[in-house]
Amino acid sequence: MRLRFVPLAIMFVLSAQSAAAQSASERTPGVRVSGVVHDSVAHGPLAGAWVQLAGADRAGRAARTAVSDSLGRYAFDDVPEGRYKLGFFHAVLDSLGVEVPLRDLAVRRGRPLRADLAVPSGGTLRALICGVRSPRDSGVVVSGAAVIGVVRDARGGAPAEGVTISGEWLEISFRTQGIERRRPRVVVTTGANGWFALCNTPAGGNMFLTASRGADSTDLIEAAVPVDGFLRRDLYLGAARTVVVRDTTPRPDSLALPPRIVRSGEGRLSGTVMSADFRRPLAGAIVHLSDGPTARADERGAWTLANAPLGTRVLEVRSVGYYPDRRAVHVVGGMPPVQVALSTFTSVLDTVKIIAQGVTDRHGSGFEERKRTGLGRYLTSTDLERRGALFTSDAFRNLPGTRLERTETGERIILVRSAFGEWCQPSVHIDGLYMWNLTADDIDGMVSLRYVKGIEVYTEATTPAEYQRAMTGCGTILIWTK
Repeated sequence: MRLRFVPLAIMFVLSAQSAAAQSASERTPGVRVSGVVHDSVAHGPLAGAWVQLAGADRAGRAARTAVSDSLGRYAFDDVPEGRYKLGFFHAVLDSLGVEVPLRDLAVRRGRPLRADLAVPSGGTLRALICGVRSPRDSGVVVSGAAVIGVVRDARGGAPAEGVTISGEWLEISFRTQGIERRRPRVVVTTGANGWFALCNTPAGGNMFLTASRGADSTDLIEAAVPVDGFLRRDLYLGAARTVVVRDTTPRPDSLALPPRIVRSGEGRLSGTVMSADFRRPLAGAIVHLSDGPTARADERGAWTLANAPLGTRVLEVRSVGYYPDRRAVHVVGGMPPVQVALSTFTSVLDTVKIIAQGVTDRHGSGFEERKRTGLGRYLTSTDLERRGALFTSDAFRNLPGTRLERTETGERIILVRSAFGEWCQPSVHIDGLYMWNLTADDIDGMVSLRYVKGIEVYTEATTPAEYQRAMTGCGTILIWTK
């Protein structure tokens, strides 16, 4: 009888040992799964991403969630062995209009797992959004750059549907027949979520963006497209009232200035102006919204622009002896103060050392000879520095006899006095070559201010004979580069 119970006893002991082993296995802590969420578009960590880890096998494990910190780090502790799916959510992905594929993970006992996540790179997003195009005259497949973003209403921040987004840039081709100038333009319309994408734009260069819907519009915003061919730029659309400002200063009829159109609104923008070197307030600095209100900084460097037009606007900040600052700002409610730090010309401009006995004129322009006659108006590179010019077109902003005007299409043009006393668009020559119908933005794109040697402005009557064009009735501008 005892022999019969021995196997049962043995089975009982083995069963108890198995149960103990299984209980010990269940009590064994899992491994740590951690990583970093990277924003490949902004080239930095992505904070506030919702990272989710969900079981992919038959274990039926509940999904777990972690939020990335300011350095993009996340972690899951005590993760049991098994197969999982890993992914993340963030507002950046929603605004880009893409979904990141889930990542497969195999968690093994006793082996901590590092799993990094990332927003797709600019090249990947560009291909996903715009596709890949192949030029007809080449077997090389290339992708055009993509500029995307979301347009929102400046009053409430809601996505703006049906907004026209226009992107323009300047292309110059040097051919045997002469210089060919083109201004390509891409136009799209935002969807219900305010999202837009401009495809096949230039990479590694500057372009200009504007958004409009009915009477509402943004300023003409300059955007630098990175070399990788992907740029994210959000815009705010707002209304602006136009106010006609007339010059009441007594002047002779021949010098009377035409009325200016100034935009105003219900927005408010404030901030401070400091020096970048010693961080001291720049009292008296001029703060100006393009074609809008102007203010001066007080002794603390603080300034406020009241009655500013809502939406994305261009802010210009200038102070004597400092390099000007020009940037896009959003005039909407709840925006933090704008902090501007101006650098001195000494810190921005490279030191110039003259080692030659004399300065030669590589263009044979005759600039110095004509300057001595005094028939026109002449600006040297030194004059431009003193004026605090940021772009080449800034040279004509406060120059007597010239002015900058914005057309109905949003283009900035340079005007001079005609032979009949009216304002007209002059002929422009760059390094002696006549350039047909250039706008102010065209000039800024073709000639960087740092390379300008001199500028000459003439009326029709005083234009040198070699630069006169028959029956124009207007003056001439000559721009010479170093």
